[in-house]
Amino acid sequence: MSTRNDKSIMHSLGAFVGHVVKGIRTDPAAKTNTTEVRRTEEVEDRDGVVLRRTVIEEVEVRNPDQRPPSQTES
Repeated sequence: MSTRNDKSIMHSLGAFVGHVVKGIRTDPAAKTNTTEVRRTEEVEDRDGVVLRRTVIEEVEVRNPDQRPPSQTES
């Protein structure tokens, strides 16, 4: 089944260029500050099978003027 696409080629091209320009202008260091708090690793070796669990806990500090990711995606 095909779905109808209401966007023209020019509209899609403009949106693409807009996303690229926004990516170039945005400072990646200013988005978030993520700090790794704790990393734990458990390794088990049973009958030649290695089971490895790695848990990484992080703290992310966002800028106050930045919206949560769920509101920025369209």
